[in-house]
Amino acid sequence: MTGLLMLVASPALHGQSSEPQAARELVRQTVDNEVRSNNDGTKYMFCDQKEFVHGSQTKLVVETTEATAGMLVAVDGKPLGPEQKQAEEARLHALANSPNDLRRKRKAERDDTERTERIIRALPDAFVFEEDGGELGKPGMGKNGDQLVRLKFRPNPAYDPPTHTEQVLTGMEGYVLIDAAKHRIAVIDGTLVKDVGFGWGILGHLDKGGRFVVVQGDMGSGTWEITRMDLSFTGKILLFKKLEIKSNEVFSNFRQVPGNLTFAQGVELLKKQREELAENHDLPPRNGHSP
Repeated sequence: MTGLLMLVASPALHGQSSEPQAARELVRQTVDNEVRSNNDGTKYMFCDQKEFVHGSQTKLVVETTEATAGMLVAVDGKPLGPEQKQAEEARLHALANSPNDLRRKRKAERDDTERTERIIRALPDAFVFEEDGGELGKPGMGKNGDQLVRLKFRPNPAYDPPTHTEQVLTGMEGYVLIDAAKHRIAVIDGTLVKDVGFGWGILGHLDKGGRFVVVQGDMGSGTWEITRMDLSFTGKILLFKKLEIKSNEVFSNFRQVPGNLTFAQGVELLKKQREELAENHDLPPRNGHSP
């Protein structure tokens, strides 16, 4: 254990002024590693189960060099019928054969990634961190059995967000769980304690009380992926259109795929995986999770 991590974890330092600085430095190192790791080119196929207020959807998803391909395979826990399967395949084949649509999809995904990275990079400066014990990793959250450091966070009054994107952080508090040895975030759980503005390509605000939870886990090869994401927000877009986001999403059955996979190849891989699941009656059940 490095001197920094001993400083963060040592009970003897609770309440001393040096601890918040050590905790922030741990977060900064972890954030730097997260950004590097998310750009390492590793690609996966996985299952995405998303619960909404009025139902659920299950998709098979594969990451490709051109864009992410997602194939709907079940609605409300029931597999698609023949006509629905055909329509889903036709949609994906049309996208694979439209370079312009693929470029637009890829650009939208890159824009989302850049906004997410801006948020992640802002964490060390946007918050004041305080060591709050720890817990062990478990399947789907960190690495099973590894020690995780728990840090509470609250808004840093000295933080001045450079753009609307980071504005949401000024009204948020919660906690993170960090694998200090690997410098990876296992959990980040944040709740809005005041109304805040945001700028994800559009202007609006989010209401006090909104919450998000993101969980990451080790896939067994040292690569970490998001395994759960819960969102519960209300607000307004452009000051008059109501915004309501409420979903619980679980990502599972990760399988690494070639790094040079094209979108068309990815669609064929999804079709094959869908048929294998149908033959084995192995469609994952509805997650039924609530935060």
